[in-house]
Amino acid sequence: MKVDDIRDYCLTFPNATETLQWGDDLCFKIRGKIFAIVGLDNPRLCFKCHPEIFAELIEREDLRPAPYVGRYKWVMADRLDALNVDETKDLIRQSFEMVVAKAPKTFNKKKIAGKVRRARQRQVKRKTRKR
Repeated sequence: MKVDDIRDYCLTFPNATETLQWGDDLCFKIRGKIFAIVGLDNPRLCFKCHPEIFAELIEREDLRPAPYVGRYKWVMADRLDALNVDETKDLIRQSFEMVVAKAPKTFNKKKIAGKVRRARQRQVKRKTRKR
């Protein structure tokens, strides 16, 4: 699959959104929680999976535990063609279902924006104290 194919597929899920985070990573979210990540400059795919599938997948070539979140059963495909199209779609769907099951029932963007704003204000205060 190509990046555009993955993007089109991820956006078919109900209420799925996309954001560009961490430079070149296109994150697909449901109610503020990520269910898939696609690298744009260095094409790669990251998704959550069931523990039993995780163990199988990381034994394959070009698949490994995702940095920082591998312990939560996230897999990183170093190449977009590491999995066939049907398998890729199935794994993304499973990731979506797992994440949506645990995502908050309501998602308040204003509340999240307020938390981010307060965190930035604390950072600014810390920097000014150090001077």
